[in-house]
Amino acid sequence: MTTQPLIDAHHHFWALDGSVHYPWLEDEIDPHFFLGDYAAFRRPFQAPDLKALVPDGYRLVGTVHCEAEADRREPERETRWLTVHAERHGLPIALVGWANFLDAGCEAQLEAQMASPLFRGVRAKPITAARPDRLAEVHGQPGSLEDADWCRGLRLLEERELSWDLRVPAWHLQAAARTLEATPELRAILNHTGLPWDRSSAGLEQWRQGMRALAENPGVTVKLSELGSPMAAWDEAANVAILAEAIEIFGPDRCVFASNFPVTGLNASYADWLAMVERAIALVAPEARQAILHDNAVRCYRLDISEPAS
Repeated sequence: MTTQPLIDAHHHFWALDGSVHYPWLEDEIDPHFFLGDYAAFRRPFQAPDLKALVPDGYRLVGTVHCEAEADRREPERETRWLTVHAERHGLPIALVGWANFLDAGCEAQLEAQMASPLFRGVRAKPITAARPDRLAEVHGQPGSLEDADWCRGLRLLEERELSWDLRVPAWHLQAAARTLEATPELRAILNHTGLPWDRSSAGLEQWRQGMRALAENPGVTVKLSELGSPMAAWDEAANVAILAEAIEIFGPDRCVFASNFPVTGLNASYADWLAMVERAIALVAPEARQAILHDNAVRCYRLDISEPAS
């Protein structure tokens, strides 16, 4: 029986054994976490756990780990731990770390992590508004998408041919598109389908406009991942429709499958999330199944895949 090769382009591992410190998992619960109570995944989650979730019919040939908000004083510590973890378990085959764009030591943080053969880029989150009607409160503030000092970090990534994992709510997507105009050679990977949290008609239209603005930049790819929302209940049919629309906006050659596990597990099983992405692909781009589930991630994250794609 033929199995579909799969690359999961966004997940998190943690041991919670002192190897790496995750304040939000090991110390106090974050009352502002976007999906509410996350006690269910405050336990170790590592490569064997992820492998066990992949349903029959698929062959997990690689994964990309995205930084998991480890202690910000030592970003290279998570990168070192993941590199050793990969040597033992075969996953991840690439990783996205973190660096402090406002710190004078940002370059040193990047250089230290570039020592890992798995290091591909950085997820550094700008400050964002909690709701679309509060955009003016953060516009131009230190650490925002309009802050020249913060945006210096994007230029450091561009100079080193590293990618930027972009994670902002939908109401910041157009601002992100404008910010990226200053770094035309920077590859950006939009996290979590652009976080369309506001599911009102106006909110979804704002998401569409932002997605279209980003899609005009050929250097931006979107992860078909995480559609949990702090502003709307989980709706599988609506989420499939959003995934399908994201594929149409960016085109199937700039979309990648990603699970965001274990976080997405608060709303759906791994098999269910994968099935939702498959339904969206079947609706609008059935010919692109191999590309979205495997090939695009290889290109986007410059993955070293030794076995044939199919």
